Amino acid sequence: MHEIITLQFGQQANYLGTHYWNTQESYFTYSDDPSAEASPINHDISFRPGLAPDGSDTYTPRTLLYDLKGAFGTLRRENALYEIQQEGDPLQQNTWGRTATQMRLPRIEPSPYQQALDAGSELPSLTTESVRFWSDYNHVFYHPKSIVQLHEYEVNSSLMPFERFATGEELFASLDREHDLLDRDLRLFLEECDQFQGLQIFSSTDDAWGGFTARYMERVADELGKCPRWVFGLEEGKSTTRDRRMLQVSNAAQSMHSVVPHSSLYIPVSTLPDRLPSTLTVDASSRWHTSALQAAVVETLTLPARLKDDEQGQARLDELEMTLGGDGRRPIVDATLSFDNPANLSGGAAADTAHDVRLANGSARGASEEDKSPVIDFLPEVPRPVGRQAPSSRPKIFTKFESARGPWNSSLEIQEANLTSRDRFAPGARRTIRQTSLLYPILSSSPKIFQLPGNLDKIAVTASLATSTKVAKHVRDMAGFARVAYGVDEREAVYDGLSGVAEEYEEGFSDLSSEESDGE
Repeated sequence: MHEIITLQFGQQANYLGTHYWNTQESYFTYSDDPSAEASPINHDISFRPGLAPDGSDTYTPRTLLYDLKGAFGTLRRENALYEIQQEGDPLQQNTWGRTATQMRLPRIEPSPYQQALDAGSELPSLTTESVRFWSDYNHVFYHPKSIVQLHEYEVNSSLMPFERFATGEELFASLDREHDLLDRDLRLFLEECDQFQGLQIFSSTDDAWGGFTARYMERVADELGKCPRWVFGLEEGKSTTRDRRMLQVSNAAQSMHSVVPHSSLYIPVSTLPDRLPSTLTVDASSRWHTSALQAAVVETLTLPARLKDDEQGQARLDELEMTLGGDGRRPIVDATLSFDNPANLSGGAAADTAHDVRLANGSARGASEEDKSPVIDFLPEVPRPVGRQAPSSRPKIFTKFESARGPWNSSLEIQEANLTSRDRFAPGARRTIRQTSLLYPILSSSPKIFQLPGNLDKIAVTASLATSTKVAKHVRDMAGFARVAYGVDEREAVYDGLSGVAEEYEEGFSDLSSEESDGE
């Protein structure tokens, strides 16, 4: 089955994960009609079969959700599938022989959306005001062991803020000494896999969750060896105070330095990209909004690994890694997203399915500039020192993987649609496309951020991962920031580590250029 296990660390990750799992749930088909079209998704890759206490069959996500006290909202370990029975009245179990007084926090009432979902009635519209927690728009049931609440810190606490990289490291070390987190939490899901495909990790990296994830990934690397481990590092993109922004970038640099050595791919994903097209409306203050945009790129990028067959564009995580180099020397990649109304695309049906394409010098036939779909680049911005200007050179792309869904005319048109006027392919650049007819669904639980005419419930999307000089510049900017932000010992370790990663991209550009020359 080539199972994938998903790890979610922190509030932004769980907002994203809720959109992600709602989308997965929407692919299930429940019709008894044998002539009905079957889903192209292999659900066993992301979902695990099981038995509820009453003996009925269950189907729950292969995931672990880590979050702080107070972040889960109305989500509980016990649910309609798994009712955990309390053994007796706790007031009768105390051993002091005296009456005990229970102290309980006020109960959080389910949102109207959740109440309607449970009752099977018409779902009300969600708004930024009505979404208080990520559980307010959740559609799926989780196994009780998927839900891991860390009681040591409370979400949004001003007394003990969970916002520094070192705080996350210390929390993981403390919990792991007491419980062995991998054995307690992850082992069950690993042992259920017949042919384990890899891990995908959603985590905030510009707060304390970056430190927690770094130490978790270090343990995972020791336990699982070289299996694919895709880390989607989520960074805040909205404007904030200078001091807070400096802290966020400092945490992100430490996370990149510490997580990358234990990852096969590291994908930085801003919550609010620097440039958004007019056809996209995102409320920067709402995690429900920003995570919906992130979920569109993450769900589309990983879609080939969940498809049933090669004709639909199926490819395992390790195969996708190979298209981006696969040697582990350049694990940091840049993610982009394009979207359009399927009716606007000229192909009708996909002309090219899963295949590899290699073009030299960016030579390709493509649509005109005005016909290209908007491009959203998720690589986070790094603050520049005062007076330093942005470089004017155009980035060069070395390798690019693209996951396309919808009736695009051809692979060449898709490639051209995802190139901005500043992007250029390096000589010998490699491009790989996986294409499927399965459109991206816009669910009732999703905010209406895609402003395409027609009130569409499905849109055509392409998402890409690329290694490029832009990634090298981003890593160098992070290294330069670390050099002025940390103490002496820590500064040199982070700066040298990230500078070494950036050099691999420059060497990669030389390798591709010489390879193309040899081919001539």
